[in-house]
Amino acid sequence: MLPPAFLRFLTVIDPRADRPVHRQLADLLRARIAAGQLRPGDRLPAEHRLAQEYGIGRDSVRAALTILRGEGLLITRAPYGTRVRQQPDRRPVRVPRGSSVVVKMPTPEERREHDLDEGVPMIVLTDPSGRMEVIAGDEVTLRFS
Repeated sequence: MLPPAFLRFLTVIDPRADRPVHRQLADLLRARIAAGQLRPGDRLPAEHRLAQEYGIGRDSVRAALTILRGEGLLITRAPYGTRVRQQPDRRPVRVPRGSSVVVKMPTPEERREHDLDEGVPMIVLTDPSGRMEVIAGDEVTLRFS
């Protein structure tokens, strides 16, 4: 959890700063999530409202939200809007000797097929017999045997 004094510095976006405004907004929202000010399931204001609130363009807001979706912190679903994503509990998965593990970002088609949220890597586990299993990367801890 971040101290309140630190969060006060993250409430203003400086268009003259070296850091692009979309990254500043992503930093600000990420800090609010880490501090518990934005909790899993909380809905973020609409893009136009965020743009108005922080005095930046909607394209910058979209870019910031894209960064946070890519990090797995936000989820956007029509018509529900953008919400803070619930981080799943991790379960252990045993990786048998001789298995291969590939971790990659899924294509949009693979995300739909395996019901993966944007920003979540997929793990393709192939055991020695050739049986493949696709697992959401943020749901497991791999245990190698």
